[in-house]
Amino acid sequence: MQSLWFRRGLAAALWLALVAATSALSAEPMSVQAQSLALSRASDAVVGVEVQAVDDARSAATLGTLRQGSGVVISADGLVLTIGYLVLEAEHVELVTDDARRIPAKVVAYDLATGFGLVQALTPIGREPVPLGEPAAVGREEPLVFASGGEDALVSVARLVSRRPFAGYWEYLIDGALFTHPPRRDHSGAGLFNGRGELLGVGSLFVADAAGPDAPPMPGNMFVPVDLLKPILAELLQRGASRASTRAWLGLNCIEQGGQVRVARVSDDSPADVAGVQRGDQVLAIDGVTVRDVAALWKALWDGGAPERAVKLTIRRGDERQELTLQSVDRAKTLRRARGV
Repeated sequence: MQSLWFRRGLAAALWLALVAATSALSAEPMSVQAQSLALSRASDAVVGVEVQAVDDARSAATLGTLRQGSGVVISADGLVLTIGYLVLEAEHVELVTDDARRIPAKVVAYDLATGFGLVQALTPIGREPVPLGEPAAVGREEPLVFASGGEDALVSVARLVSRRPFAGYWEYLIDGALFTHPPRRDHSGAGLFNGRGELLGVGSLFVADAAGPDAPPMPGNMFVPVDLLKPILAELLQRGASRASTRAWLGLNCIEQGGQVRVARVSDDSPADVAGVQRGDQVLAIDGVTVRDVAALWKALWDGGAPERAVKLTIRRGDERQELTLQSVDRAKTLRRARGV
């Protein structure tokens, strides 16, 4: 698909071209006027998210203390859905509209299990919320709208190239992740919409294998689907996180390499660091469960018992097989709490 990129505040002719592109293969066609209004609302609902983390944030080593991305207004009272790593250990949060208004905000939820973050505007945001769509209903050839927020916001057309589970190297696993092409670098917290202006997912990553591990390399983006949000939204607003986020954490970054699970990084002062796990170690098993891929490693860790417990990790270092005991912790307890959570 040809990549169409437009700056926000589009001229009418450019916006109608985008409408035409997204309506051609829509499962439920709308009139051009209705679709134009829906997509315009969707674009307007995407705002910039600017964050300053606390000075001693543990996440600063990988994410920095100053972070910038996007979020999508999903309720009339100014609730904004974004990607969680933007607001992790946040001290100050501002929402930025495409007309350069800056709106103070607070973090109300950070969910480890899904990767979502929720931010509440503290003054009227002046943007109409968007409805949550049904990612499972999107066809492979249906054009989608990829929108970022802030003063340099962009809108482009994207195509869904795969939908599958995603295992992150940083102890993260979700079902039904959405992978799109062509790729964009301003993906963090960006909105992915169908032709009806309904939100399908929130941008998380740039990836090299959007079409899947068994397909030819295709750069693209991974979006966290909103169907993961729907059953836990009330819980996030009440507790600041889903109950599934209370789980064991080891401080491991692992990758799959040559059919093996290898340690790529160990977080400082984490359970893995204290136990002596080293970069390059091959992970063979956890609590006696054989590990053949990263997804299996995280599933076994979280299914193995309480968040804080002794975890047996079987590794191979060089030619030597070793058994290490790690004292897992509840990840949320290791982080500086964002204001309002």
